[in-house]
Amino acid sequence: MKILVTGGAGYIGSHVVKQLLETTNNKVVVIDNLCGGNFNPIPVLEKIDKNNRLKFYKENLKNFSKIEEIFKKEKFDAIIHFAAYIQVGESVENPIKYYMNNTVNTTNLINLAVKYNVNKFIFSSTAAVYGEPEIVPIKETTPTTPINPYGQSKLFSEKVLIDVANSANSFKYVIFRYFNVAGCDPKIRIGETHEPETHLIPLVVKTALGKRDKIYIYGDDYDTEDGTCIRDYVHVEDLADAHIKALDYLENNESDIFNIGYGYGFSVKEVIDTVKKVSKKKFDVEVTKKRAGDPSVLIADNSKIMKKMNWKPKYNVLETICKHALDWENKNS
Repeated sequence: MKILVTGGAGYIGSHVVKQLLETTNNKVVVIDNLCGGNFNPIPVLEKIDKNNRLKFYKENLKNFSKIEEIFKKEKFDAIIHFAAYIQVGESVENPIKYYMNNTVNTTNLINLAVKYNVNKFIFSSTAAVYGEPEIVPIKETTPTTPINPYGQSKLFSEKVLIDVANSANSFKYVIFRYFNVAGCDPKIRIGETHEPETHLIPLVVKTALGKRDKIYIYGDDYDTEDGTCIRDYVHVEDLADAHIKALDYLENNESDIFNIGYGYGFSVKEVIDTVKKVSKKKFDVEVTKKRAGDPSVLIADNSKIMKKMNWKPKYNVLETICKHALDWENKNS
């Protein structure tokens, strides 16, 4: 197969490309505009590519005519779509930016997939589509009520995929709703380099390495055992593995939606304590006021993906996730 990976130079996309090159014989085409960070993984991925199966286009998905030219030339068999803006706060301040990039560009990509007979579409969605669920762990059948434009922009794209699949019999999709992704390539070749960084584990790691003065805890009076928010953290390598499995899944199964998480969570304080343990560093921690819209607990019910795709996580230990994140940040100091 020839697989298009949009956003394949981003954090999650690059790990999926790496696994495609290491574990399959597929050809991989990456489209990315390299706007997501200060590390370009393409040279690293080209070294991993031993059989000249990787091709890279530096292009923005909003340039519809350019993207269509690539479709005409490459003749894809499947699409794995990551390219998106992901900052919740920014989406509230600038919703048009998120709807244009995350929804309009995705809709055009789906349109091209149908036009050029690309019948497998794997979509990177988010647990943000659930909003503030009342029941945890969260099932795929939980009502989708996003509380910010980021989650809404992803949900709109999900609806486009579902409607198109209902109208085009040969077109099939897998939608993955991610929980909190962290960690990096165990060989520390690629990793997380968002700019600005908003995710907890890399922020705590940066603090341990002296790149930040302190780490902030946004509220310690939540309805949890230690008063801080609990999240389901999933290692990026396990997440990437699910996307590889999805390609095979679509060969013999119908379209579907899956949560990706471990089914249990850790609090902010537990993450901080774990980073202190693996780094053997002490650093300042300051409790500040809560942020609007932060639910107390977000944990995935992952029984569906475990059963239907036989997904078996390999890196589902918080110390492992934090150690990999620390090693990556240390390497890129």
